Amino acid sequence: MKILKFGGTSVGSVNSLLGVKKIIESVDEPVVVVVSAIGGITDKLLATAKLAVKADTLYQEAYAEIIGIHKDLIDGIFSKTGEKEIVYNQVVELLDELGNIYKGVFLIQDLSLKTSDIIVSYGERISSLIISHLIEGSKLFDARKFIKTEKQFHKHIVDFNITNRLIEEQFANLPQRSIVPGFISSNKDTGEVTNLGRGGSDYTAAIIASALNASVLEIWTDVDGFMTADPKVISNAYVLEQLSYIEAMELSNFGAKVIYPPTIFPAYHKNIPIRIRNSFKPQGLGTLITRENKKDGKAIKGISSIDDTCLITVQGLGMVGVIGVNYRIFRVLAKNGISVFMVSQASSENTTSIAVRNEFADLAVKELQGEFSLEISQGEINDIKAEKELATVAIVGENMKRTPGIAGQLFGTLGKSGISVIACAQGASETNISFVIKKKYLRKALNSIHDSFFLSQYKVLNIFLVGIGTVGASLLEQLKQQQPKLMQQNSLKIRVVGIANSKKAIFDRKGIDLSNYEQRLKNEGVDSSPEFLCKEIEEMNIFNSIFVDCTASAEVAALYKNLITNNVAVVTANKIASSSSYKDYAELKDISRKLGVKYLFETNVGAGLPIINTMNALINSGDKILKLEAVLSGTLNYIFNVLSESIPLSKAILMAKEAGYAEPDPRIDLCGLDVVRKLVILSREAGYKVEQGEVVKNLFIPEKYFDGSIEDFWKNIPQLDAQFEAQRKELDAQGKKCRFVAKMEKGKCEVGLQTVDRSHPFYELEGSNNIITITTERYNEYPMMIKGYGAGASVTAAGVFSDIISIANIR
Repeated sequence: MKILKFGGTSVGSVNSLLGVKKIIESVDEPVVVVVSAIGGITDKLLATAKLAVKADTLYQEAYAEIIGIHKDLIDGIFSKTGEKEIVYNQVVELLDELGNIYKGVFLIQDLSLKTSDIIVSYGERISSLIISHLIEGSKLFDARKFIKTEKQFHKHIVDFNITNRLIEEQFANLPQRSIVPGFISSNKDTGEVTNLGRGGSDYTAAIIASALNASVLEIWTDVDGFMTADPKVISNAYVLEQLSYIEAMELSNFGAKVIYPPTIFPAYHKNIPIRIRNSFKPQGLGTLITRENKKDGKAIKGISSIDDTCLITVQGLGMVGVIGVNYRIFRVLAKNGISVFMVSQASSENTTSIAVRNEFADLAVKELQGEFSLEISQGEINDIKAEKELATVAIVGENMKRTPGIAGQLFGTLGKSGISVIACAQGASETNISFVIKKKYLRKALNSIHDSFFLSQYKVLNIFLVGIGTVGASLLEQLKQQQPKLMQQNSLKIRVVGIANSKKAIFDRKGIDLSNYEQRLKNEGVDSSPEFLCKEIEEMNIFNSIFVDCTASAEVAALYKNLITNNVAVVTANKIASSSSYKDYAELKDISRKLGVKYLFETNVGAGLPIINTMNALINSGDKILKLEAVLSGTLNYIFNVLSESIPLSKAILMAKEAGYAEPDPRIDLCGLDVVRKLVILSREAGYKVEQGEVVKNLFIPEKYFDGSIEDFWKNIPQLDAQFEAQRKELDAQGKKCRFVAKMEKGKCEVGLQTVDRSHPFYELEGSNNIITITTERYNEYPMMIKGYGAGASVTAAGVFSDIISIANIR
């Protein structure tokens, strides 16, 4: 024998009711079917009562709407005129009773709890009546005759001794199909109508299942089962195939609105399996809940949360060593019917924090202040206050038992996301770790934890990209091409959630389609500025966020400190921040290190070459860098490599610009500023305190050529062609070449032209390649050398991509 329960959405429309009919009539063995009120009706019943008690004549319209909903349902599911008329007459009889009650409430303007309970009972009474006529061979039972309650602290509590006996009597001769209204009950002494609370239809089904020793309890609803987290918050949450009773209870108590929490105990008591199924997808198996704890290799099964949390703290040195303080706290709360769902106490006994729903916060504070008024007046206990706008999160799983590191991983994950824990609690059973945070961080916390504990199919990185010029556009193309491979091979999902240029920006928490981002930016982009970008990123508050800067903007670079402070990692190809004042550079590095938030700028020097990472590895392993020599400008190296009898200096510069190596204004490259910035960055990463102004510059283009407009530059630069051709011929005859070299030796820096012969490692440097030799205490006689492409949008973008991947920590 099975017990089937159908929720409000499952019986809320003609099509859904016809689906329920198929499910019930497909079961061969006897079934008891427990049904909720039609979806939304309970709320409408209460709303109408509130209008009536205010003497608002609009209650009549609301009441007429309730009548219309049921009439339309009857018209839709019953085709035979005679049958339809019978059902309609019986339903109208109940609706007339309801109407008279509303009229009475309207006239006397009073709505007692007793009357309210009677009013809401009509939802299940009417729905069960309709369904009993819809299901062939079914018999309707009245739950008020066998679900008996008694009153405790303003709540109706089931008296199981009486209830179980009455159920056994009522169902002694079990029909093939029994229909029972859920939720409703009656007082064991007075017979007055009561109820089991919102969601109580689940409880009704479990009570009957336990009393009749059912083979299974099936809860049919509008979701596929318990999920690893709320799918409205975490898009890649998935259905849990199996849970233990304890896991299901913990998840339900902390906000997983799949099953009414009290439902689990009656089934657990008789070891009756519970299966959660979707009435709109009856082919699905849903979630099975049993005593068995499924060992699936995952420490936690799911994450649940309550976004309606208030934390009340009783604190004072006068509590230390005093017996009975907690007894008094919970006694006064219980006396006032206030439920506490989390408790956190300091081992020193001077602080006890309790979490309650916001609706009970003010009452709880008032009663606790009254209880401890003497201690507060004497200064033994501080004034008791409520902290609101909070959320409670729980991670649940029986596999957490005796598994070291779970709490460390949890709080480490929250810390990396910049989320502070206000209070926490863990029982000795180790099946639940609960903690309280600010409500505004709830979405970020849930996503971070879900990702960290591998409940997600993929690890997710959320990218905000600023700058879609040659490097930024190339990076987006590389991301688009690599996304499928990274998801398949590395379980890494890189989601671009923000894209901005100098004027417009678009943001999409779910991810921007990289195949049409330019069109979206043009059509949907909002006016943007660096300050706007920073504000929007902070307000989106997305976990695993990375700000990628592919601009050369000082204003954008100025955002890094604020972003890192808000736990947004920064990956940048922009040299300005790391080459600005040493104080600012050191501050960014310090904040990054203290918060554990990445600040990566490998592409500031050598495009995609692993120069900075290599230097850091040397230093971190105990080596000391003594000297650096490098050709760091792909643009200048290209120019000196293409100089020939037929290609003078002016033409070589133009070729570098057309090839995309030089800036649109090549004077930026020719003045050596770019190389100076790179050398400053390398010197700082090598451990030396260097400012740009301390670098000695031996430039090869006279200062006067940098004055005036860009047109003036192109007009005047051919004046140097003859000089450089003469120099080139002389060096060529000597077997030498010119290289623009950056040097650092024990903190002393200089840049300038240098002639090198065939024996020098810089001599054969081709095209726009870069090269660096690193002399250290270990690599002294034979310096380490790194050489390769040092310019170009694609290699620079690849370097930025590599920094992004390093944050994901995949191999």
